[in-house]
Amino acid sequence: MRVLVTGAAGWIGSALVPELIGAGHRVVGLARSDRSAAAAAELGAEVLRGDLADLDLLRDAAAGADGAVHLAFGHDFSRFEESAREEGRVVEALGAALAGSGKPLVVASGTPVVPGGVATERDRAEGEGFAVLRDANARAAVGLAARGVRSSVVRLPRSVHGTGDRGFVRMLVDTARDRGVSGYVGDGSHRWPAVHVRDAAHLFRLALEQAPAGSVLHAVGDEGVPIREIAEVVGRHLDVPVAAVPAEGFGFLGGLLGIDQPASSALTRDLLGWRPVGPGLVEDLDAGHYFA
Repeated sequence: MRVLVTGAAGWIGSALVPELIGAGHRVVGLARSDRSAAAAAELGAEVLRGDLADLDLLRDAAAGADGAVHLAFGHDFSRFEESAREEGRVVEALGAALAGSGKPLVVASGTPVVPGGVATERDRAEGEGFAVLRDANARAAVGLAARGVRSSVVRLPRSVHGTGDRGFVRMLVDTARDRGVSGYVGDGSHRWPAVHVRDAAHLFRLALEQAPAGSVLHAVGDEGVPIREIAEVVGRHLDVPVAAVPAEGFGFLGGLLGIDQPASSALTRDLLGWRPVGPGLVEDLDAGHYFA
């Protein structure tokens, strides 16, 4: 299968490209910069130069492929809503190119928050704001099934971890190092779901190859790791105290740290036979690479 991958040189893309190639697929990786192009080529992808704003390029590339995986997302935290709207335009463009073909389109999203419960693949984001915008894009992707696209959505947890991670857990480590205290919000009982990046990549491949049209999947290995447990591992490795810190002390992360947001992947495991085999978040933290 010839697969278009946006974000091919990104965090998850850099695990997905070798996963796909190892399974016999060919990858066309969208690359915006010289650096991304070189990284995608090093991974073994055919490079397509361009960016998410070039919708004609994306439509043409998707039409010439056997399937597509959309991973790219602007993670400038000051413009998340703009990035979510851009994502919506990209999903529509890819869907239009693949309409009526029966070809797969896999779109990345995030696990929702279910107050007082564990989020499942059947739940959706409620309220307003960034999470709801992204959820609307995910639902639009699922809706492409009615237009003859074998579409699916892979929802990612708060932490997709592994060697080289520059996401939320890395930010917590850097904050603890800079401030001399490894913090948590409230009593630290709020939980984050997590998955190792290689397990996430494997699920994206399974979705591309097997997921029924309109599937919603959860790439969740750890259902919920208490934030205080994360802080304790970080504090031990950095040899700094562990203590409650006001949410505002973490900047925009404070809001995420103060919400209990566990998620399940039971339905995904039953549907596709996906089984995470990589280390859990605490084990991965204890391996030490976050502190090098």
